[in-house]
Amino acid sequence: MGTASGDDDRHVMHQGGGVNLSARRPFSEALRSGLAETFFPDDPFRGFGALPPKERAWGALKYFVPALEWVPQYGIDKFKFDLLAGITIASLAIPQGISYARLANLPPIIGLYSSFVPPLLYAVFGSSNNLAVGTVAAASLLLASIIEDEVSPEDNPELYLHLFYTAAFFTGIFQTALGVFRLGLIVDFLSRSTITGFMGGTAMIIIMQQLKGLLGMKHFTSKTDLISVVGSIFKYRHEWRWQSAILGVCFILFLFSSKHLKKKMPHLFWVSAIAPFMVVVIGGVFDFLVHGDEHGIPIVGDLKKGINPISISQLRFNGKHVGVVVKAGLLSGILALAEGIAVGRSLAMIKNEQIDGNKEMIAFGMMNIVGSFTSCYLTTGPFSKSAVNFDAGGKTPMSNVVMSVCILLVLLFLAPLFKYTPLVALSSIIVVAMIGLIKVKEFIRLYRVDKFDFCICMVAFVGVVFFTMVIGLSASVGLSVLRALLYVARPATVKLGNITGTEVFRDVKQYPHAKSVPNILVLQLGSPIYFVNAGYLRERILRWVEDEEHICKGHGQDLQCLVLDLGGVTSIDNTGIGMLGEVHKGLDRKGIMIALANPRLQVTEKLVVSGYIKDTIGEESVFLTITDAIASCRYGLRRFRGKEGCSEV
Repeated sequence: MGTASGDDDRHVMHQGGGVNLSARRPFSEALRSGLAETFFPDDPFRGFGALPPKERAWGALKYFVPALEWVPQYGIDKFKFDLLAGITIASLAIPQGISYARLANLPPIIGLYSSFVPPLLYAVFGSSNNLAVGTVAAASLLLASIIEDEVSPEDNPELYLHLFYTAAFFTGIFQTALGVFRLGLIVDFLSRSTITGFMGGTAMIIIMQQLKGLLGMKHFTSKTDLISVVGSIFKYRHEWRWQSAILGVCFILFLFSSKHLKKKMPHLFWVSAIAPFMVVVIGGVFDFLVHGDEHGIPIVGDLKKGINPISISQLRFNGKHVGVVVKAGLLSGILALAEGIAVGRSLAMIKNEQIDGNKEMIAFGMMNIVGSFTSCYLTTGPFSKSAVNFDAGGKTPMSNVVMSVCILLVLLFLAPLFKYTPLVALSSIIVVAMIGLIKVKEFIRLYRVDKFDFCICMVAFVGVVFFTMVIGLSASVGLSVLRALLYVARPATVKLGNITGTEVFRDVKQYPHAKSVPNILVLQLGSPIYFVNAGYLRERILRWVEDEEHICKGHGQDLQCLVLDLGGVTSIDNTGIGMLGEVHKGLDRKGIMIALANPRLQVTEKLVVSGYIKDTIGEESVFLTITDAIASCRYGLRRFRGKEGCSEV
């Protein structure tokens, strides 16, 4: 019986412990698989191959134009919800459009133009049923801070406006290219911590800048850092107007009251949604009756009627300003994508829906390209407007069409009525909207959960507040990338122990009751093995071995075998293979065997082709599980000791 058992053990060993070492993929298949996983992780065209050519083409068209999917099934039952939602978000789009255009130092009418054409494009190309399209404060200020360094909106307002159109064009090209070529992973470099800190810092400086409108000032700094803004406020303190300040406080209290009412009675969400519009209407009527512009309450001024004029001839692709608009377009485009996609995904999760990030990029890109041709500047999916659309019960992107029609009516018939809108009303709307973006609770949560994430968040926040938006964003992204590189360059290696009564092996630090295997060290490598971390892993493995040798000697034993669990190693390069060879040589000189457990296909392919398995450790040292590897190591030790006993006899 003993002989039969030994033969069985040797048979298992020579079969490679159940690991299929003969599996190899052609290079073309491996390349295709790698590209598919990188650029098509959702596999959007699965199942198309079995369809006839016409159906395949129709399916591809529906993928790029999502409206072709929902429009044929659209009915009155959904339209009544979309109608209410569209009217509600239109009431928010009017004051926000005017306010954010003012924030970017653009003519207020541009904000209304940007709420008319882009929503129509999104309804055709967008994949989210909840997103409402419009301008956003952060991107507006970012664009202004970059372009103002090149052209002054006071000295050359026409060129300044044209550069905004051109920046929107480059944003659209960039976003569309990302979506078509499935390069959404670029946006992933904006971590949640970076966005939280950046949006909080941006909200802080926007609030500070609104003191110009709240105090009725005429002059102000074009810089965005806190020191410059505070200095400008006190430098022009002779321009402060108490009338504007009192009216602003009243508007802010009214807006906060409406938000408080929504929290207490959620079914009255529409009160909070239309509150900004009511501020504009009430402020306009009040200013008209008391002639506020003559008593320290500046107004918006004339707004001409009519739909968006064509602006394609106003795009500036030559001259010294091209570099600036490309920079502005790319930075604001990434920020707009991150915000829009994050908002869409968050709302979709609540409804258990899915949105395609690459479709969204194409939709945003088309919005901004066509928008730049029709007197619009950058648009995306702002959280405030999208949340209102969600709360109002919007069912499909048709709510954006309804909003666009409402804005069209305003442009054709009602635009001049907004002439008397007090600037302090717009500043009040922006202040209340921005306060919600300073997420103090999220800052505290980040500090408790992950100190490094907290640092990334604070770098963005402090960088934006005390320097510039570009510096804050760049520094935070750089720190995030550095962290990712550190994780790759210094991957974790853990010692595994056996959970008593099972064949499960777990980290001995996380599970102190897990028992080490006598004479055997089990290590788990949990990352790809590349040139950047191969040297570190070699030193870390050898240090684990030295530590284990000291422990074994303390018990009067010797370390006999090292088992490497490669289940978490997704890939390996030539340097990594060389590192494993060096580790094997070092352990072989000490008389310590090495075994590999559960290597993945991508790893075994290279280990076999390189000759590491056949020529260095042998196929009998590769196993399906840690348990198999340990059993083989024990058998090898018994066999070795048996030979030693025979030689002594």
